[in-house]
Amino acid sequence: MMRTIFCLTIFLSSFLFQAQISSKYTMSFENAVHHEATVKATFTNLKSEIAEFAMSRSSPGRYALHEFAKNVYDVKVTDSKGTKLEATRPDPYTWQVKGHDGTINVSYTLFGNHGDGTYAQFDETHAHFNAPAAFIYVPELKDQEVEVTFEVRKDLDWKVATQLKHVKNNTYYAKDFQYLMDSPVEIANFRERSFKVKDQSIVLVMHDDAATDEQIDMYFEKVKKVVLEQMQVFGELPIFDYGTYTFLACYMPNATGDGMEHRNSTTIPSSRSLFKGGLESNIGTVAHEFFHIWNVERLRPKALEPYDFSRANMSGDLWFAEGFTSYYDDLSLVRSGIISQEDYINGIVRTFNYVWTSPGRQFFNPIEMSYQAPFVDAARSVDETNRENTFISYYSYGSMLGLGLDLSLREKGLNLDAFMTLVWNAYGKTEIPYTAEDVHKSLNTYAGKEFGDHFFNSYIYKSGMPDYERLLKQVGVTLETKNEIDFGAMVRNQKLISNPKIGSSAYNAGFQKGDKLLHIGTVALDGDVSLNSVLSTFKAGEKISVSFERFGTEKKVELLIATDVSYGLKLIDEKSKELTKEAKQKRDSWLNSKV
Repeated sequence: MMRTIFCLTIFLSSFLFQAQISSKYTMSFENAVHHEATVKATFTNLKSEIAEFAMSRSSPGRYALHEFAKNVYDVKVTDSKGTKLEATRPDPYTWQVKGHDGTINVSYTLFGNHGDGTYAQFDETHAHFNAPAAFIYVPELKDQEVEVTFEVRKDLDWKVATQLKHVKNNTYYAKDFQYLMDSPVEIANFRERSFKVKDQSIVLVMHDDAATDEQIDMYFEKVKKVVLEQMQVFGELPIFDYGTYTFLACYMPNATGDGMEHRNSTTIPSSRSLFKGGLESNIGTVAHEFFHIWNVERLRPKALEPYDFSRANMSGDLWFAEGFTSYYDDLSLVRSGIISQEDYINGIVRTFNYVWTSPGRQFFNPIEMSYQAPFVDAARSVDETNRENTFISYYSYGSMLGLGLDLSLREKGLNLDAFMTLVWNAYGKTEIPYTAEDVHKSLNTYAGKEFGDHFFNSYIYKSGMPDYERLLKQVGVTLETKNEIDFGAMVRNQKLISNPKIGSSAYNAGFQKGDKLLHIGTVALDGDVSLNSVLSTFKAGEKISVSFERFGTEKKVELLIATDVSYGLKLIDEKSKELTKEAKQKRDSWLNSKV
């Protein structure tokens, strides 16, 4: 009797589990050589008279529209008995079906040949794809469970790597539509490394046909250093849903360099093999994407919850979500010893100049810059923009604000690590989505109301620049302000290839993108001459005649030679008398390992 009850319980549990799976997919790759995959989907438990299925228009980790439906064709629909059903198109990304019996079977061909973190790529080296670019979905079933089976190419020795829960063989499970869409997949003949942090596994999936096993081992040691160093900021790893975090590293010549964070994995493709420089150059993406397991994936902006796949998703908090992550990626590399302190400081210089010399700050503060994401984050348009003058990447802007906040806190005997831990405990560990006001209040709690209000009112709600000269000096770094003669636009082969910078010589003289420079004074330009080297033969304040060609017509203007501000950063040598004991201690506290 007891055995009968036990077996019945197991049967009912299995039945209930299966009954909840309303979306089942099978994906195969017979025509991968022509970048095609075949997807067959069965959707059950449909209640609506008109069944609707769609392709995503956007993707987690991206903020622009991508219209994935453009690569879907040969769509066929039947009911549960195999009777053909007609699908109509109310818009470019949706299909509607009448006359179904509660079930629809949909098959389609999917084209993909862009191997980054957003799209899909199918060929005879791999099937590498982001779920929103691959799977149609039924909005009615978005809260129900999902099953996916991959029919891998055995002739190519393919295996499956994904954060989806493994069921059996090549079948995987997602608790709902949101989880499926957040789960990238790499199917290839990859190699694997892993290590344990307490009872959780960190796995490196390496698809790199050119790399040796020794190179993969060396790279994995760097990955481990990054993981352990970043843990120290928050004091712990998050609890991964199935006890595993996976780096999906695809370093193949057909891949496109990118990084895309997900809840329990990241896609980090690059065309640079470990064998050809990737051993040094690819680790920065690892550092950035892994930090996202705290900041973005769990410590999450309220504006991005829940993620809406039918539209562009906008948040004003990307200066914190992406920008502070960008601050910590290189910081974790220097702390772990992967790069030197000198290289770290030298690496900041370009970003520092880009942010603090940009005219964009007069138009948008960091929150408003974050709002630009749907227009710039891999977004495509054919019309010209003026982003040289109006936009600063929220990655870069936020990373410099992270630097400014960290150094400002260190003046008070505090630090950004402890503040990030406070925010993590309040909003990340609890998975309560936050707003900018929440971060502001948290800073007031951590560092005092006067400090927090000043930072947000000056640098977040407005576009002010912190006093970096003073802040950097306390940690033994000098800031040098330079005023050098500069034209104010990028010139290649005598042609302006960017819009002139507002307030520059080129801007004030009326130059525009596309103009071809012919003469500066009496100097004829031939494409090999450095423009700024010619301008440097004059003095600031001088006016010179410049001839140029626009729309096939030669013109002349008077150019006022002017200077532009730039910045240099330098680490004060440890043997120098300029480096005080206190500054040395503060620098060590900032840049040395916490492990």
